[in-house]
Order: sequence, then C-alpha cells, then structure tokens
Amino acid sequence: MTYACFVTGPAARGAALAAALLAAGLPLSALAQTPAPATAPAAAVTAPAAPRPPQGISESVAAIVNDDIVSTYDLAQRMRLLIATSGVQPTEQTLPQYQREALISLVDERLQFQELRRVEKEQKIEILGTDQEVDQELAGMAQGNNMSKDQFMAFLGNQGIGSDTIRQQVRAQMSWQRWIRGRYGSRLRIGDDQIKATLTRLEAAAAKPQYQISEVLIDATRVGGQEQAMTGATQLVTQLQQGAPFPAVARQFSASATAASGGDAGWVGQGEIPAEVEAVLTTMRAGQLSPPIPVRDGVYIVYLRDKRSGGGATLVNLKQAAVALPAGSSLADESAARAKLTELRPQVKSCTDMEAAAGRIQGVVAGDLGEAEIADLAPQFREAAETLAVGQISQPIRTQAGLHLVAVCGKRSGGAAELNREQIESRLYGQQLSMIARRYMRDLRNSATIETR
Repeated sequence: MTYACFVTGPAARGAALAAALLAAGLPLSALAQTPAPATAPAAAVTAPAAPRPPQGISESVAAIVNDDIVSTYDLAQRMRLLIATSGVQPTEQTLPQYQREALISLVDERLQFQELRRVEKEQKIEILGTDQEVDQELAGMAQGNNMSKDQFMAFLGNQGIGSDTIRQQVRAQMSWQRWIRGRYGSRLRIGDDQIKATLTRLEAAAAKPQYQISEVLIDATRVGGQEQAMTGATQLVTQLQQGAPFPAVARQFSASATAASGGDAGWVGQGEIPAEVEAVLTTMRAGQLSPPIPVRDGVYIVYLRDKRSGGGATLVNLKQAAVALPAGSSLADESAARAKLTELRPQVKSCTDMEAAAGRIQGVVAGDLGEAEIADLAPQFREAAETLAVGQISQPIRTQAGLHLVAVCGKRSGGAAELNREQIESRLYGQQLSMIARRYMRDLRNSATIETR
C-alpha cells in the first residue's frame, strides 16, 4: 500500500477536523451537542435536503483512494452519521477518534466500490445493490428503531445527515456482503472432522464456566496500530459507561463478525474466545463492562450479560416465605413466628401460590429468590436445596434475619445447552467467511494508493 499522509499529529488532526466541520456548515460545538435518537418521532416529516458547504466555503480533499476523492464534506457527513447512529456523546477529546473511524470507513467503502465495479466489468455480472434493495434495507433499519422509513430518514435529516450518506453506506455493506458470500460462500466446506473436533472441545469445556457476552473488537491493523486501537477502545469504554448503547457502538466500531448483530456473541466457553478475554471474564460479574483487553492485532471490549457454571454444578430456583425476626428475639416471639409458618406450610400447594397463601397471614412476606448454584447458598438454605425435591417445602429455617420457609421450584445441571451439528456448522461457516472478508480488505488496502490530507 502506498500511503502518503500530508497532515499528522494532534494539532493537525484538529485543524483537519475543523475544516471538515466548517465545510459541512457545522460548528464544532454544535456537533458535540448533537443527541442520539431516543424515541421515534411522533409523525413522519420530510427530511431536509443534504446540507452543502455555505456560500464562500469550498470543499477540500480529505483523502484520495486510487484517484477517487473523499471530500471534507463526505467526512463531516460520515462523522454525523456515526455519532447519530452509535449513541456516543462526542467531546473535543473524542472527536479525533470519530474522525479517524469515519475516514477509515469511507476509505474502505471506496475500495469496496472500486473492487465491485472492476468485478462487474470483468465478469459481466451485477453485484451492486439497486435503489429498491437499499430502500428495503433502510426500511428494516427503521423498523429496528421503531420508526417508519420516512421517520428514520427525517430523523437523520434533522441531524444534518443527507440521504445520500446513509444510502451509500447501506449500498456498500449489502453489496460487499453479497460479493463475499457469492464468491467464497459456495466454496466453503465445513468438514465432519471440523464439526467433530468442535463437538469434542465443547464437551470438554461443558464442565467449565460459560459466559453470555457482547463484544467489540477494534482491529489494530485497520486503525493504524495497537496503540491507536487501545486509545480508541478506552474512549469507547468511557462512552459506554456514560450510556451509549452497546449494540449501536458494536455495529459502528467493531471489526468482529458479531458486529452485524450488535456484538452479540451468545454463550461462549473455554477455547472459543481469546485467552486474554477469558482471563478477564473470570473476574467479572454479570452486568459488568470490561476494560479494554489487548489481544494479538487488536483490543476487545466485552459486556458480560450472564454467566453459568459448568456441568458439574447444580442450579436451584427457590422461593421463600419469611417472618422478620432479629437475632436475640425472645422465645415467645420466635414461637409466634414459627406458628405462623407452620400454619402456612400446608396451604402452599405449589410455588405459584406461595405469595397468595402468605398474603393471607399477617406478618408473613413471600418472594422469589431466583436461581443460584447450591454451593453459593447460605448454609441454612443449602441443606434444604440439596435434600428437597422440586415442589417440596422446607420446615421453618432460622437465620439472623428471621424464620423462613423455602420452596424448591426447580433444579437443573449447570452448563451450556448442547449445540447440534447444524448450529456448529453455521457458527464455523460464519467465522471462516468473516476471516476471509477481513483478509480480502487487508489485501485491498495493502495494494491501494491512499493519501490522507
């Protein structure tokens, strides 16, 4: 790849950013305050035409990709789109990152369009998506945001985003995916040996913890090196902590195959994720966001949605009815509380009627304790969970907080649900196709002449 960079360094990046924003008629402060979409507009309105540079201000060149120009107007428009659709709240410190991501995205699109047009000409086939297909994709995107297509386009227009900007991005994505799947998809063969090896590995890992995660992968080779990837990931973690939606961030910034599904990687276990990521997951609780995790050629951000123990653990679902009784209460108070629970116990026929039955006895409160590993329960409850069958209710149990009746509402072995051969084949197919697509783009970048200014 021939890569000439005429503007470098933080000061120059700031100057280039200001030029891009001015070219689109957008002050820096205005962009920094642009909110992300919250709810659908009440009614569809006509989207304004794409903003053009104000009178007297001409566009300049942001990049040249094999003689194909990316203007500062294009760059500012893509930045607007990225910010509006990812939910991030830009600041002066983070705007250079979004500028860089927008420019990389535009350069990649130019390379994709150039390659697709070359293939169409040489092979006399049609690959590029039609206007009708783009409209269908936009309608699907709008539906995912609880909007009509007209409402979605109006929202983007109100953010100063021209319709050509979103249409070009959608056309590039759908056309490139069609070409990759058409060229390589039919050639990919997932052999029985691969499926069997995966099954063997999953069975071996079934006794170990599994994690339900969403992920963002910042590809170091795409953003200019590991240091840039770490800086970008750190800024994205801050944005996520401040409320940016993880799925939206993943769709705009992640280089993983899961980006299209908002970063949803499902349940994963040992051997399915990089060792560096797994080491961090073992220290996290459900609902936590990881710090940036450096791996070979990139940086991960992981959101742990849930975790479960391996197949050797037993999970139990419990409900309780309790009478508050602090430690040190008199024997008379304890006897009265025990009498209430003894009266209640035969009235509870199943877990579903515990709350209703408890509500008829003054001073008794019932509630769902949820699902937990038996090994993690308090000692007083653990014995009941181990010895009682599903549907059975314990005798009154004394704790520091009071007296409790515990009902076992469910028991199951821990571990992941078994994947069938079709699911494993589909997962392996998606992983290999994603790897091919990334290598293809890497080759296009390496052979291209790209100048940024």
